[in-house]
Amino acid sequence: MSIKENINLIKKNITEAQSHSPYAAAHVELLAVSKTKPVEMIEQAYQAGQLSFGENRVQEILAKAPLLPQVHWHLIGHLQTNKVRQIIDKVDLIHSLDSIELADEIEKRAAAKDINVAALVQVNIAEDEHKFGIKKEELPDFLLAMNDFSHLQIKGLMTIGPFCENGEEMRPVFTAMRQLFELTKKTAPPNIEMKYLSMGMSHDYMIAVEEGANIVRVGSSIFGVRS
Repeated sequence: MSIKENINLIKKNITEAQSHSPYAAAHVELLAVSKTKPVEMIEQAYQAGQLSFGENRVQEILAKAPLLPQVHWHLIGHLQTNKVRQIIDKVDLIHSLDSIELADEIEKRAAAKDINVAALVQVNIAEDEHKFGIKKEELPDFLLAMNDFSHLQIKGLMTIGPFCENGEEMRPVFTAMRQLFELTKKTAPPNIEMKYLSMGMSHDYMIAVEEGANIVRVGSSIFGVRS
């Protein structure tokens, strides 16, 4: 199947998942994960109507962004504090805010450029020692610390679950994340917005949609398995 056909099939699957779940969001954004993929493949996806692309590494966005100025970029990988100044004005959304130190650096660099930077707080909901993200119980205090920032704008939550061969095995993780998201909507400080819940990848995005994700990060099902 072509990239265009893959995108159309994924969108159809998303709509199907939305149709039979009481927890599904009304609108779900497909984020095409283009890490390691050449500009030519991203251009094909763009021509097929895909506007937003996710990259894991700052260097890849810096290399690709000048060649694809029409694309909306999201940083979905771990962000080191020493890379913040390079990336904050190149992306629409940072999915991987996972420490106070990183938040402080984003706020400082954004203030220096007089721009606003949107970010999601990465939560390690499954407490996977191989994944980044703050613990569930740390979230209230973390958001309270973000409330006074004027340039870093919290827009929701993100998680990366443990890899499971069967996507259905991820459902308890996604359910816990949805419950945390809904609770946080009610209890977050005034300047914190719970707009986006980013979870789900190629092997489990339909489960994620059924459990309330409104951003799904899909790579191999669009572009093929990475080499």
